[in-house]
Amino acid sequence: MGDAVTVPLEPHEIALLRGGPRAAVTVAVVGLYLRGEVEPGRPGTTRTTRTTEPVVTDAVPAHSSPPLPPLESAVRACLDEPRAPRKLAKRSDVQLAVALMRVPLATAGLLRYPMLGPTRAARRHVRDLQRQHPLPTSRRGLTDHDKLLAVALHGEAALRALFPRFALRAGLLARAEVADKGFHGRPRGGGTGGVSYSSYYSCGGGGGGSD
Repeated sequence: MGDAVTVPLEPHEIALLRGGPRAAVTVAVVGLYLRGEVEPGRPGTTRTTRTTEPVVTDAVPAHSSPPLPPLESAVRACLDEPRAPRKLAKRSDVQLAVALMRVPLATAGLLRYPMLGPTRAARRHVRDLQRQHPLPTSRRGLTDHDKLLAVALHGEAALRALFPRFALRAGLLARAEVADKGFHGRPRGGGTGGVSYSSYYSCGGGGGGSD
């Protein structure tokens, strides 16, 4: 048990260990959505909700929002125009934010050199967290951190359970593809299925977590 993980991890870091940069970007997009910072753009994309630059004054705000995590800040900066998550993950500033995330994880022994894949300790820690925090069936009673943690640990299954409409509009979930439908919308050949999900990623938005 000498490789037990003792450092606290944020949801986007857990997502990076579980599913790589795209999973981390997905958590960042959901985090921005919960803050009301992004909304859906064109189908399968996200854009920022801010239409104007904030006015800079010398006044101290009565209630200041906590600063965004670096990855969320980098993702939001890319969303002045609608973008898909698979494209977000390829943006140089987002890639830099992911690279900077990897440094403390590698130092903690959770990523191995030179390819920076998760170590055995990291994989075990993610599995332990998945057992400790099983997939929720609804948003009831969950804090925003709980929701982000669920997405970090369970990926698309958590998006379907907690943010179904947002995730579909944003492109974080694949749209249902009904194969070879007949005139009345039933699959030809008498089958009962016909719906499949691809691994398509896009950028997501929505405002304020009211999915």
